[in-house]
Amino acid sequence: MKITQPSVLIRISRSWHEGISDEELYEVTRGVWRIGKRRERVELALAVAGGVVREVYRVLSWHPAGSTSYHTRPLEDVYIDGRWEFVEEVAGEDERHRYKGMDVSGWFEKGSSNPILYINIG
Repeated sequence: MKITQPSVLIRISRSWHEGISDEELYEVTRGVWRIGKRRERVELALAVAGGVVREVYRVLSWHPAGSTSYHTRPLEDVYIDGRWEFVEEVAGEDERHRYKGMDVSGWFEKGSSNPILYINIG
């Protein structure tokens, strides 16, 4: 399967666990990232854990880390200078149906520790 929209895959494997709430999943996915200016062209953010897309978000805007509210993460974990977070809405059913559960384990370079991978961003 192919991702067609400008997107970012975000590996959250250390934070993801069976039974994670929707709010926790969103908050670990949306921030806080060292991410370049290409972030402004991202339409979708895909939460990836264990090589599988766990959720799909439509990115509405990017903000300096710690500048929007979190409910499941303490402020000291999210207020990191030079990092970014996004505000979202859960993607539409079509996008979620298309990408959620998708195996993307082979998309990241072997040995890479970078949690961010851009897709279809020039």
